[in-house]
Amino acid sequence: MSQVKASDAVPIEAPSPFELRVNLAAGIPENAVKEALATGNMGFLHSFTTGSAVDGPGVRVVAWTAGCQWRCLYCHNPDTWNMMNGIPVTIEHAKERLAMYQHGLKAMSGGLTLSGGEPLMQDRFAVKLFSVAKELDIHTALDTNGYLGERLTDEELEKVDLVLLDLKTFDPERHLHLTGKEVGPTHAFARRLGQRKKKIWVRYVLVPGLTDDEKDIEKTAQLAAELGTVERVDVLPFHQMGRYKWEKLGIPYTLDNTQTPSAELVERTCAQFKAVGLKAV
Repeated sequence: MSQVKASDAVPIEAPSPFELRVNLAAGIPENAVKEALATGNMGFLHSFTTGSAVDGPGVRVVAWTAGCQWRCLYCHNPDTWNMMNGIPVTIEHAKERLAMYQHGLKAMSGGLTLSGGEPLMQDRFAVKLFSVAKELDIHTALDTNGYLGERLTDEELEKVDLVLLDLKTFDPERHLHLTGKEVGPTHAFARRLGQRKKKIWVRYVLVPGLTDDEKDIEKTAQLAAELGTVERVDVLPFHQMGRYKWEKLGIPYTLDNTQTPSAELVERTCAQFKAVGLKAV
């Protein structure tokens, strides 16, 4: 497996995670996929993007993993749901690419963010990639919905400097409708992070008609405040930039008529998080 490299036909670097990528691991044998998931010696990445200033502190390299159990109604990268859409990348190759940016990341107070998809679908690869980053003295951030957080031991969590925790909505029924999954594991992981004093940035996608309920936001804010380690809350306005992917992939899209939230709604939502003592932007 160590000889497997990212496809020469599709570069691992991409100008944007909004680039549609499919079937890039279609030729990988099933036994190789199983071995990769078990060992972490190979991962499946949608892409690397560079120069991000919104996925953690400083300027960052973001590794976007393929594979996700959730089916968020507003997902802007549904091509990352399927792991086989990703480029097969050995941990050695990932280390080579990351080393290319080592000095620049340090100079710009940045680091590596592992996002997705859901990175913990490939938890062994995530742990090895973070280990590589720490060897290079690179700051690490994990962008996760937290549902599979129990896959990481406390020792493995120490390789993560910052968790970008996606809190979709608080109400269990609304969460199930929005994501297709129960909210309990995410909240359990959030509380575990708080107990371990792990730095957290909460990410909250604001979608008119789905995640703008004031009482629900209040409960989410209270949970975040209770954790005690949330450094900031990013209120992310819904957008339609990924709609074309749903159309290209033939997946029914239910938010055609959903508008970007107004400035007033964004301000109100930020104010609710600020009301419990959190920094919200």
